[in-house]
Amino acid sequence: MPTVRFITAPGISESRQIVALYRAEGWWYPDAAPATDMTRLCAIVTGSHCFAVAEDRARIIGMGRAISDRVSDAYIQDVTVAAGHRGKGVGSAILTALVRRLEADGLGGIGLIAERNSQAFYTRLGFSPMTDATPLLKISS
Repeated sequence: MPTVRFITAPGISESRQIVALYRAEGWWYPDAAPATDMTRLCAIVTGSHCFAVAEDRARIIGMGRAISDRVSDAYIQDVTVAAGHRGKGVGSAILTALVRRLEADGLGGIGLIAERNSQAFYTRLGFSPMTDATPLLKISS
């Protein structure tokens, strides 16, 4: 099983690996210059409540993060595992580490949006659909 750890300031090699995960999911900016990628990623990591990476032999194979007001609740996002490592418990390890950290930090409400038919994954780990709620998104260009 890979190691899951929290990072606060990724190095260059870590940043490249994390950007590659974002790109593989289509969550990144395809035409961004490498320097912009590094600046953006550092802002994402430092602006998050916590940012977890899963490693296998010093290679980052998964990630996830949480954003929060640091008082009442948090939202988990950007959970992904590299294609060749899925179905092996890596995503569960990342999510479990995030939840434990958030609960240890005193955050009682932990939300997320399950996308791409991933609801069963999250419900196995204790999350349930919110009744009378619809996720909405506005993306400004």
